[in-house]
Amino acid sequence: MHAAVAGGHPATVAAGIEILEDGGNAADAAVAACLASCVAETVMTGLLGGGHAVYFDVASGRARNLDCFVAVPGLGVPPQEAELIHLDVPFGAELVHYAVGPASCAVPGLPAGLEALSREHGRLPWGRLVEPGLRLARDGVDFPPAHAACLAMLAPVMTMNEGARIYAPGGELLQAGARLEQPGLVAALEALAQDDSAVYSGTLAAELLGLSEERGGLLTRADFDAYEPRWTDPIELAYAGGRLATRSGLSAVPETVQRLPRLNDLDDTERVLALFDAFGTAADLHGDTTNVSVVDREGNACAFTSSLGLGSGDFVPGLDLHLNSMLGEADLLRGRLEPGARMQSMMAPLLAFDGDGLSLAAGAAGGTRLRTALLTVVTGVLDEGLPAGAAVERPRFHAALDVVNAEPGVDEAALERLESEGCKVRRWPAPHHYFGGVSVVSRAGAAGDPRRSGAAATTR
Repeated sequence: MHAAVAGGHPATVAAGIEILEDGGNAADAAVAACLASCVAETVMTGLLGGGHAVYFDVASGRARNLDCFVAVPGLGVPPQEAELIHLDVPFGAELVHYAVGPASCAVPGLPAGLEALSREHGRLPWGRLVEPGLRLARDGVDFPPAHAACLAMLAPVMTMNEGARIYAPGGELLQAGARLEQPGLVAALEALAQDDSAVYSGTLAAELLGLSEERGGLLTRADFDAYEPRWTDPIELAYAGGRLATRSGLSAVPETVQRLPRLNDLDDTERVLALFDAFGTAADLHGDTTNVSVVDREGNACAFTSSLGLGSGDFVPGLDLHLNSMLGEADLLRGRLEPGARMQSMMAPLLAFDGDGLSLAAGAAGGTRLRTALLTVVTGVLDEGLPAGAAVERPRFHAALDVVNAEPGVDEAALERLESEGCKVRRWPAPHHYFGGVSVVSRAGAAGDPRRSGAAATTR
């Protein structure tokens, strides 16, 4: 497999490639690419969010999951009621309800996770890994079409407070091809380069806690002191003559893998119907997420998924850091929320292995569509033998509670069959952000998802 990086923005990918070509390994490149995504993809993710990763160390032959998702805040203080701001946001053909505001911000986990990945598996100095993202913050970054389309949907939140200066300079929303300027991120990333714990115990922590207290958020110093990323063993599943390593969670990816049929001998109609039966339906969650997948020359690999949720609408003044909104994501609020506990997540970064070793590293964005998007691509590459680009670009469908959503090009005979069986089918006019974003590196090439202006590249 060629050393390669796939992600949600060309600048994210370029950051990972730069580090690989400077002698870094997959851990180094994943950290640098994720940090770059926190500048280039701020409508999808950010430094104050959370994530999940899976890392394969070729020397030991071991894969491990890294949990750096957000935690429930409120340690060390009496219980407080979260005062959330409720609003409806158009998402494609639907109006989606969100709850945002400072009290929707959970304890960030992404910075601690990136530091842990670098410390455990990286080889380059931490400061070097921050450099590509810091350069993007200083220079600005191109704003691609999928991000502009996403911003148009999320504008009520992204421009609620300080974000208006970033995403609607002069009162007009950024359009595709514009330059995304976030000068405050320069100071934020400079602080992080000098102190990898700055979000938890340094200057950034003080600013974030001050904003939270001023605006009625729930974060405490004790929350930051207690937060730790967690390494665990992945769930391993047999598939297509090999095995997959991933995580359990709200996505139900492991359970779905066990229901997947073999597809390589099916025609287009049979394939869609077989996948429809395997996927079933789920409630729709519309958070925003991104993913980076990396394989290095030695065969180490990392898939790293991160998110802010929608974002709270609040930015740390002078630092352009958007607070996450995970406590406002209704489908993540399962059971009693105890301060310090990890919140649940749809994320499912995934690695695949066969008799010759690592064969694929992939991850996806898209809330409940994440599972559909990810496994549609994984089955295409591993079972049907498609090149990575063809598997990512192939039209997708997603079955929600009361409707099957389908991109143009999904087999029409299959859709008509579903309609004859009582399903409502919504035929979308074009490929869309709704159907998730997959980034994959495999023996069949590497690809980022055009639905979210993704990209991929190999090293020289």
